[in-house]
Amino acid sequence: MLFKQAILAKVSTGEVRIAFRRWVKPSVKAGGHLVTSIGRLGIDDVRRVNLEEITEAEAAQAGEPSRAALLAILERGRGELHRIAFHLAGADPREALREEATLTAPEWQALRARLARMDGATPWTGKVLALIAANPGRRAGDLAPRVGLETPEFKVRVRRLKALGLTISLEVGYRLSPRGEALLHR
Repeated sequence: MLFKQAILAKVSTGEVRIAFRRWVKPSVKAGGHLVTSIGRLGIDDVRRVNLEEITEAEAAQAGEPSRAALLAILERGRGELHRIAFHLAGADPREALREEATLTAPEWQALRARLARMDGATPWTGKVLALIAANPGRRAGDLAPRVGLETPEFKVRVRRLKALGLTISLEVGYRLSPRGEALLHR
């Protein structure tokens, strides 16, 4: 479940606590968490609704200027309509993780083993990390062809590395975190 930065800014102030999405299959569930650029969101409730149930007040609570504006957005999606209630549940855990550049030998081994599992039969993690290190702030669309990937797949892979605290997303492009830099130097 993705949010635009303008909506995330309203989530951080508590102004936005619900969202509406069309899903073939829900991507979050009640009791779960979602990591965003402003921190972790605790998912309080996910339920199917009809368009007719959405009020002006709920559209405002979802951060939209009007019910009509929200409905226009929802018409573009496919699948069943869901109402998601959430709250800000703490800091982004990746922030602390990416600053951990002094790991013990067993921790480094565990991280390398995790990357090897991610690589599978076709090693890519080291190539992507080295490419980002050599090209901080470059767009994914510029970097992806250099490792033989389409842009969407490249972005998915970088997000997997980010979940391990190895990369940091910038306004444009990426850079290695202190942890990612330490890994490359080991």
